[in-house]
Amino acid sequence: MSGPVFKMESRERVKRALDHKEGDRIPIHDSPWQATIDRWRREGLPSGVSPADYFGYELCGFGADTSPQFPIEILSEDEEYIVERTSYGGIRKNHRDYSTTPMIIDYPCKSREDWEKIKPRLKPSDYRVDWVSGLQNFHREYSRGRFITYNAAVGYDKIQNYVASPRLLKAVLTEPDWVMDMYWTDAKLAMEMCDRMMKAGFKFDGAFLFCDLGYRGGLFFSPKHYEEQLHPVFKELCRFFHSRGMYVILHCCGRVKDLIPYFIEEGIDCLQPLEVKAGMDLIELKEKYGDKMAFMGGIDVRLMALDDPKLIEEEIKRKITVAKEGGGYIYHSDHSVPKNVSFKQYKRVIELVKKYGKYEN
Repeated sequence: MSGPVFKMESRERVKRALDHKEGDRIPIHDSPWQATIDRWRREGLPSGVSPADYFGYELCGFGADTSPQFPIEILSEDEEYIVERTSYGGIRKNHRDYSTTPMIIDYPCKSREDWEKIKPRLKPSDYRVDWVSGLQNFHREYSRGRFITYNAAVGYDKIQNYVASPRLLKAVLTEPDWVMDMYWTDAKLAMEMCDRMMKAGFKFDGAFLFCDLGYRGGLFFSPKHYEEQLHPVFKELCRFFHSRGMYVILHCCGRVKDLIPYFIEEGIDCLQPLEVKAGMDLIELKEKYGDKMAFMGGIDVRLMALDDPKLIEEEIKRKITVAKEGGGYIYHSDHSVPKNVSFKQYKRVIELVKKYGKYEN
C-alpha cells in the first residue's frame, strides 16, 4: 500500500534548489516572448490562462519603475512599427508586437552634463509602484505558493538606457567616475524602492537582477574594469538583499564565465540564463562552481523548434541529470522562448523536464 503523494509548494522547491538541496523535482520557470504566447493561443493554450499558470512556472516577479519617468510619447506608427520616446528620454523603434530587440534611434545622455540634468529625477517615490494591481497580484501569487522576487535591471545593462553603447564603453575607459556615479545612483534607487514595497506589504523571497555583461564572443569590457567599477555595486546589492532574507538571482546574458568568481564573491546565489550559443555550458559550470552557486537555464532553445524530437530530449536528459544532483538547479531555456517553438513542442519540453528533473525520494 503506497503512502500519500508528497507535493512540494513552489516557494519551498525553489528555496531548496537555491540552498543546494534536493526536493521532489527541479523547479520550472521560463520566459516565452509575447509573439510566442500569441502563437500558442492559436494552437491550444486556453483563453484567459497564462503560460505561467498552464505550465506551472514557479517564480513571479514584481518591481518598481526606476526610470527618470519622462512621459512616454508615440512619435509615429504604422502597421508594422511603432516609434516612441521612452520613460528614459530615449527614442526606440519597435515591431508592434515588441517581439524583437528595438532599434535605438536616440539616447538621452551624450555627456556627463546630460546625466546631471536627469539625476534629480532618480529619487524614490510612491509614484514608482502600481500599488493597486501590484499588491493584488502579489497576494494572489503569494497565496499560490510561488517564489516571489523583486525584479530590477541594474548596472551596465541598465545604464545603456541612458548612454549609447560605444559612448558608454568609452566612458568605462576614460570617465570611470561618471560610470560609477550612474551605477550607484541607479542601484540606490532600486534598493530604496524595494524597502518601500516591503514596508507597504510585499514579501520577497528573492531579488531577480538583470544585467547583461557579455555577447556571444566574450565580455563587453575587461574583468579589471568590472572589478573596479561594478563589482562593489553588486557586492552592496547582495549585502542589502541578503540582510532582508532574500536570495539573489542574476540574469546575465552572453559569455560571462570570466566573471563568475566575482559573482560568487559578491554573493550572487544563482546565475541565469546560461546561453549555449555563447559557450555557457551548464554541465561544465555545475562541475566547476556547483558547490558555490546555483544555476538556472542552459537548455538550448534552438533544439526545441527542430522537427527531430530526439535532439531536445537528449539535451534535457544529458544536462538536467547532471545539473540536478545535490540541488542547485532551476529549469529555464537558455534565454527566452521564441515564436518558432510550437505549443505542442513546448508542452513536450516541460514533460521531459519533469521526467528527468524528478528526484528519487
